[in-house]
Order: sequence, then structure tokens, then C-alpha cells
Amino acid sequence: MKRLILLVWVSCIALVASAQSKKAFKALVLYENGGHHLQFSKAALKWLHEQAHVHNFVLDEVQNTDKINDAFLNGYQLIIQLDYPPYRWKPAAAAAFEKYIDEGKGGWVGFHHATLLGDFDGYPMWNWFSTFMGGIKFKSYIADFADGQVKVEDQQHPVMKGLPSPFNIAKEEWYTYDKSPRPNVHVLATVNEDSYRPASKITMGDHPVVWTNPHYSARNVYIFMGHSPALLNNKAYRQLFLNAVLWAAGRR
Repeated sequence: MKRLILLVWVSCIALVASAQSKKAFKALVLYENGGHHLQFSKAALKWLHEQAHVHNFVLDEVQNTDKINDAFLNGYQLIIQLDYPPYRWKPAAAAAFEKYIDEGKGGWVGFHHATLLGDFDGYPMWNWFSTFMGGIKFKSYIADFADGQVKVEDQQHPVMKGLPSPFNIAKEEWYTYDKSPRPNVHVLATVNEDSYRPASKITMGDHPVVWTNPHYSARNVYIFMGHSPALLNNKAYRQLFLNAVLWAAGRR
């Protein structure tokens, strides 16, 4: 009898867990609606809405941080920072974001422009965000673009599930930073700078391009690649993108 009760109890827990995993989550997409990254934003948003229908999540979109505060973020289980830079944030939004990440209120996926860290357009560097990204500062980039091979370092991490190693990325800017974030983050993938075509002298040596920072309560992952809309035609990139969203939202 006790064994039967135990089996029923375990089954109930499994059913509840299954129901929770299927419950729709809400994601906030903060994106750039102008400049060099407009076309990537449009392509990524279109693809995200398709994935939301398939994988049962809801997307809200904002193009600036005017609405963002503690109460606003409480309604979301995930923030997707889609090429939006770490400056021009309203003070209330920056404080709410820090709290959201520090307290693990939800997950975060950041792309490309999210590591444009430094003094830009009259805004000082957001030091908290720099620490969040591994203590880095933007240094340079390949302005005329280069193809490159990305090597998966942690094939066991859910964000890298199903990805070949290496996989190719075409026509990317490949940022460099004042130092590698590796000592302060968990690196999931790096770019092989020797694979750049055309070759470039703008290099870092150790060059992480996908990482997560385990020192914060929120699940978080940064993906450097995010300049061209053609990325959404890349099967490996789409898998990386989807893995990151579902993992950061607690679905994997």
C-alpha cells in the first residue's frame, strides 16, 4: 500500500512538472529599430514569433527602455536583448535590470551589440554590465567583415546541444575586447581567428563568442554573432538561438 501511494505521489509530481514545462512563458524583446542592425532585428523578430508559436511562449517588444522598471519586468520570465547596446538606458530601467539579473527573477539572452561597452555617444560605461559580461570593454571590430569558424567548447551545455563543431559564420564584424572574459565567465564557444576570410590583423588570441556568467542568479547567455539578417538562414545559428532562449527561460 505504501509503495502504491509512493508511486501515485511520484506520478503526480511528474504530471505537475510536465504541465509547468508546457505552460507558456513571457519574453520581453528589447531591440534596435534603426541603424546598422535594423535588418537583423526584423529577421530575428520574424523568426522568434515563429518559434514562439511552436514552443509555446509569448513575445512583447520594446524599442527603448522607457517602460522598463521593477513592476514591468515582473511580468516576464525572459529578457532578450536583441542587439540593443548597454547605454541609453533610463536609470530606472538599468536599476530594474540589475535587480532582475542579480535576484534571478528570470533569464537573459544578449546578442552582439550588448557588449558595446565603453564611453559612447556621451554615455559613460555601465560598469555593472561590464562585470556581468566578464569585466570587458569594447576595443575594436572588423569593419569590413570576415567569415569565421566557431568552435564549440562545452558540448554538454544545453545551449550548445545539437551544434556541429566547428560551424561557419559568414560576414561578421567580430568584436575584440580589452581582454578575454574567460577568467570570469563560462565559455561555451570561441572563434578561430586563423579561419578569418579574408584574414584580419584585428585579433584577440583567446576569443570567446558565446558564454554564460554563472556568478549571477539569472540564467544568462551572451551570443556575439548578430549583425546580418543572413544569420537566420544558418541552421547552426538558428539552433544556437533557440537553445539559448529555451535554456534561459528554464525550459532546458
